[in-house]
Amino acid sequence: MTAWFITATGTDIGKTVLTAALCRALRAQGAPVRALKPVISGYAQDEMADSDSGRILASLGVAPTDAAIAAITPWRFKAPLSPDMAAAREGRVIDFDALVDFCTPKNKSNGEDIVLIEGVGGAMVPLTDRETVLDWIVALRAPALVVAGSYLGTISHTLTTVAAMRARGAEVAAVVVSESAESPVPLAETAAVLRRFLGGVPVFTMPRADTPVVSADLLALLTKRTTGG
Repeated sequence: MTAWFITATGTDIGKTVLTAALCRALRAQGAPVRALKPVISGYAQDEMADSDSGRILASLGVAPTDAAIAAITPWRFKAPLSPDMAAAREGRVIDFDALVDFCTPKNKSNGEDIVLIEGVGGAMVPLTDRETVLDWIVALRAPALVVAGSYLGTISHTLTTVAAMRARGAEVAAVVVSESAESPVPLAETAAVLRRFLGGVPVFTMPRADTPVVSADLLALLTKRTTGG
């Protein structure tokens, strides 16, 4: 089993879009895939189907019931704020050790399962008074896919995010440029600049679409790593 952590350079960049697209594509290939969205802010129960967790479940062919969402997203908060702030509004805190444990496979002999763990916000978003999403990634020792936008300024944000992750020893397995609503240059041009500065990190693109499609090369990266090829 291989777990992949999906993080981003910020919020509303495209983590859920990528997670759902990967789930659909892997299922179409017949690959066993599971997905978790352990923490969510801005969650409204009466709109669960449209939530990030609901969209991930739909990509897995699972109905977004209360039980199904609770199974992949135990930490749900109403306020659309960073998790530490959203939790505080409800008089709660995120137990970081419990969060890491929830994402850690209890049975490591599950064959070739692919598990996608979607983070919350960007890589440096606070989860507690002390830990950030990056601390979570490091604790799990999972290779990370970093989702970036294609808006003006994304190159600096992406290089900064990757530098911060590398400084902590996190493995940045790939960067995925998800097309923003407003893009000053073509996706390929942004990706080419990032490749020049990222020292061998694969950079993929994901064009904006009603049902986004992920690169075949990205799928190959995930499946090859999982099977040990």
